[in-house]
Amino acid sequence: MKNKLCMLIAAVFATVMLTACGEDPELVQFRKNVDDFCNKISEIDNGMNNIDAQADGAVAEFLGYLDELDLLFQSFANLDFPEEFDYLEATADEASQYMTTAVESYHEAYSNGSYNEYTADYAYGNYSRAYKRIQIIISFLHGETPDDVNIITDEES
Repeated sequence: MKNKLCMLIAAVFATVMLTACGEDPELVQFRKNVDDFCNKISEIDNGMNNIDAQADGAVAEFLGYLDELDLLFQSFANLDFPEEFDYLEATADEASQYMTTAVESYHEAYSNGSYNEYTADYAYGNYSRAYKRIQIIISFLHGETPDDVNIITDEES
């Protein structure tokens, strides 16, 4: 998770640096929304990494952070992407769907006071897919095309 945190912080920094004077207000607001999203992810990630796993309420605290993360991803998916980034909206929707599935699965993995490793592994896989899509979106927002994705942009079609 720390690697994801570093990438998101770098993305926030780069997004702020790319915001220019006289730019389209819609694009400026969108970049602010992306910055806010990345900052909130960073805060949640920090909180999750600081959970005392031996504490009585550790599972509830972990699940609470995941619930926050799910709401955050849903809000991100509901953003109105500027026209030049419309092609990324479906990827944001996928990220949100994967995060929702991950959070639901983590809740199931820890239900009834037990732990189901298989369900937790499934949850982590969905969690990773959600973050991968966010990394892809951020790469495209920075004008980069990741090598490991198969997304066609309007310019390429």
